[in-house]
Amino acid sequence: MALENLTEANFDEKVTGSEIAIIDFWAPWCGPCKQFGPIFEKVAQEYPDILFGKVNTEEEQAIAGHFQIQSIPTVMIFRENIALFQQPGMLPEEALHDLIKQVKALDMDQIRKEIAEQQANNS
Repeated sequence: MALENLTEANFDEKVTGSEIAIIDFWAPWCGPCKQFGPIFEKVAQEYPDILFGKVNTEEEQAIAGHFQIQSIPTVMIFRENIALFQQPGMLPEEALHDLIKQVKALDMDQIRKEIAEQQANNS
């Protein structure tokens, strides 16, 4: 997969259709976003099996609102359609590589079990 611009029209399809999706919430006027963009694009080229999506928060306010994005850039990581990570601020290249390694190593059966237990305890 390549770097994709995500919109309200394709967000769900792209994220649910990808085992791992890493999303960069950004805006054209944002200085740190402009600095992080090349890092995100470089790392995206190294992982063709992962969806690297960009959400322009100016144009896609509904998506940004849904995920309560209050600061940009913000990076979110989904695996098997489960949001595992969300952090505002620019990430260094090494940190992004490390996060990818950690997400790939997760036992998703265990994650789903923990989510089910939390939901059972909250109801």
